[in-house]
Amino acid sequence: MVDYVTTQAGRHSVRWVFTTPANAYTDSFDVREAAPPAILSLADAKKHLNKTTTTDDDEIRGWVESVTAGIEGLCGPVVVRTVVERHDDRRVPVICLRQTPILSLTSVVAILTGGTTYTVGDLDVDSTTGVVQRLDGGSLTGPLRVTYTAGRRIVPAAITSAAKIILQHLWRTQQGPGRPQLGVGDFDVTEPAAGFGYAIPNRALQLLEPHRLPPGVG
Repeated sequence: MVDYVTTQAGRHSVRWVFTTPANAYTDSFDVREAAPPAILSLADAKKHLNKTTTTDDDEIRGWVESVTAGIEGLCGPVVVRTVVERHDDRRVPVICLRQTPILSLTSVVAILTGGTTYTVGDLDVDSTTGVVQRLDGGSLTGPLRVTYTAGRRIVPAAITSAAKIILQHLWRTQQGPGRPQLGVGDFDVTEPAAGFGYAIPNRALQLLEPHRLPPGVG
C-alpha cells in the first residue's frame, strides 16, 4: 500500500510501475473538494441510516453530496456559498442572477477597463428572483462580474427531512440487487420527468414543494 497526499481536487490518473515482479498498471481516482456542499451532516446521515461504525463513512458522504445536488436542483442553493458570475449584457434595466435565493449582494464590478462599477448600496436585489436593478431606475452596463451570497441561513425542517428520505431511498440500492423502482410503497416515484429519474420519491417531493423554485427561476 502506498500513501499519496493530494493537493488539488479533481480527477487524478496514476501509473504504477514495479520491478519485482516486473509489472505496471494505470488507475484513476477522484479527490473531492475540501468542503463540498452538504445539507446533512455525516452524523445526522449515519443516525438516519442506523449506522454506528465508520465503515461506510466515505460512501455516505458521497450519497449526501448527491442528495444535496438533487435538492438544490429543485429548490436552488440551500447550503450557503459565494457565487461569482459574469454578465455580458451591454446596457439593460436589470440583470438576473442565476442562483437563488440570494442572501446578499457583495459587489458588481466592471470587467473592462473604463467600465462602470456599481456601489451595492445603489442597487436593489430581489432575493427570490435574483433580479438586480439600480434604485435610480438607470441602466446597468456590462460586462460585469457580480459576486453574491446564495443559500439559506436557516434550512427549513422540510428540506432536511426530505434529504433524509432521499438518502434512505438511495441507500437501499446497497441492500440488494436492482435499483429504486417506480411503485414500491413508501418510496414511490411518479415524477421522473422532473429530470431526477428514480432518485427522489414522492414523500420527499411533497416536503420540498413549498420551497421549489418558481417556474423560470434558477
